[in-house]
Amino acid sequence: MLVLAGAGTGKTRVVTFRIANLIRNGIAPERILAVTFTNKAAGEMQERVSELIAKSQRQNRRPSGKRRIAKKKTKPPQPVISTFHAQCVQILRRHAKALGFPAKFSIYDRGDQESLARGILRELRLPGTALRPGDMLSIIGGWKNESVKPNKAAFLASTDREHFAAAGYRRYQDALQARGAMDFDDLLLHTETLFDEHPAIRDEEAAKYDHVLVDEYQDTNGSQYRITKHLTLRHRNLCVVGDDDQSIYAWRGADVTHILSFKDDWPDAKVVCLENNYRSTAEILAMANRLIAFNTERHDKVLIASRPKGPRPRIEQHKDELTESETVVREIKNRIDNDHVQPRDIAILFRTNEQPRLFETELRKANIPYVMLGSQSFFDRREVKDILAYLKWIEQPNDEVALLRVINTPARGLGNKTVKLLVQRAVERGVPVWDVMQDRAATSDLTSAAQRGIGELAALAKDVQQRATNESLTDAMRTLLERTAYYEEITRLYEKPEERQARQASLEELTNAINAYEENTNKKEPDLTGFLSEIALSGREMGNEKDKLAAQNAVWLLTLHAAKGLEFPVVYMVGMEDGILPHSRSVKTGEEEDIAEERRLCYVGITRAQENLTLSLALTRRKWGQARPTTPSRFLYEITGKADNPNKYRKKKIKRSIQN
Repeated sequence: MLVLAGAGTGKTRVVTFRIANLIRNGIAPERILAVTFTNKAAGEMQERVSELIAKSQRQNRRPSGKRRIAKKKTKPPQPVISTFHAQCVQILRRHAKALGFPAKFSIYDRGDQESLARGILRELRLPGTALRPGDMLSIIGGWKNESVKPNKAAFLASTDREHFAAAGYRRYQDALQARGAMDFDDLLLHTETLFDEHPAIRDEEAAKYDHVLVDEYQDTNGSQYRITKHLTLRHRNLCVVGDDDQSIYAWRGADVTHILSFKDDWPDAKVVCLENNYRSTAEILAMANRLIAFNTERHDKVLIASRPKGPRPRIEQHKDELTESETVVREIKNRIDNDHVQPRDIAILFRTNEQPRLFETELRKANIPYVMLGSQSFFDRREVKDILAYLKWIEQPNDEVALLRVINTPARGLGNKTVKLLVQRAVERGVPVWDVMQDRAATSDLTSAAQRGIGELAALAKDVQQRATNESLTDAMRTLLERTAYYEEITRLYEKPEERQARQASLEELTNAINAYEENTNKKEPDLTGFLSEIALSGREMGNEKDKLAAQNAVWLLTLHAAKGLEFPVVYMVGMEDGILPHSRSVKTGEEEDIAEERRLCYVGITRAQENLTLSLALTRRKWGQARPTTPSRFLYEITGKADNPNKYRKKKIKRSIQN
């Protein structure tokens, strides 16, 4: 059975009630397996099922006049509800020996993995800049998610780094096995291998269950899809629940075709479509339905509102991104102060990680509490911290915290051993580290590379300071990025183009911040000290937000990806421009499947709103300090009915749903 559960239709309720109903109809609880993607989801599902079973048992008890003798309570059998990875651990514990692992194999965390990878790279005698442990693990993890084993990795490698990683992949796997260990990605890969190579074990595991349920089926990757098939081919009692319109994780291996082709895999399957939405108003759902209908490859369904009518969603245009952030925050403050809306009932949703900087700044100015989810705070990102540390040190050379952060970033011959020696000499003399570095006598015994690195730092600081004094802070920022070759550092550190682009965008946003400060400051002569003071005031920590989100009464700042599964009375979707949503990567490829995923992401954002929805865009947006005109998102034309729907000539079941 395929249950197509649209946004807000009660998907989790369907799964839990089905499990409870199977038990009421005689299926032994321990013969039911339900798998999902997070421990939180599995825990909530287990709790709901237990409550339903207990309620059913209470209703079925018949009162008796006889006095009962109290018996010792024993915990009744429970259905198996877990994540894919947790279920694979249990399977591997039982059969690891068949793959050459001990039953009590270890599961390596990231630190263990990096330590192992570091040793392998030393064995391969690769230069330190060729491939870092984190890069190697990232590449290998991508292969594992696609079920690519070491013997095939070399054939798929296309870059130098991938070839280096392929050379280390076999050694890495052998080293894990020698230590009786697996990493997180191995749990799926080894379970799939176990089922492929040992049919008897596969049949034994499949025979443990009479019914298998999979939640969020649209998010399954290749391994999860094949493991599910292995467990269900025998009895064919498979129920999957999901929504192809909310498949937004292709970047981490999820394959929407699994849910789209379910009837091809299981021709006799029953398909149930849940369309009654209990979350949003009819006006919001009308917008969502118009948008998602532009995706040609999808199951035909339409969300139908169960709630009364509400205000029409708004589309707001702003002069620039600063005006957008100011207006949104001003509206939020008005809602809180005058409409008695709680901050926790409001969410600002964005597509890219550099977008929230301006909203953070404005929320702080307005003294409105907020929490971040799905994105680091802009000021906590590595590249932002690095460049700000350079600026702090250039402005105040005695700031040793800033100096020691950037002294060898990017590498300039001042390694850990040299830095330790410089710090030791500074402590002995009771002077700042930079004073020691400027003393030729104190550095005469350093290597030529280290002395050259110190000279480069001094020249860089002088050049940036002169630009800041004689030209502009924006020019000084550009000079700093050029002189440090920080873009080349990003290219070296990060293999994936999308990660490089995101980190470069953060530096672009920091340049925009400097330019905006110069234009808007009240000071006649904007200077580096003023800018750094403004950043320090707006960049204060607000505590450990992610661990306290539920408890805090604060506005939510969320990526669209992180917003999935949540709902809010008031939602602002910002940056509705081509190049942001849809993302520039998708616009550049021009592939329909890439745009379709971005459209699904927009659909997810719209369907988070319960009562009030505002979509906004900036008519100009700064690029490297220069205001550039933007193009409104194509999705805005689609949701307002001003784009020609490519599906309108197709014979679709969607008409039935509208009539009903």
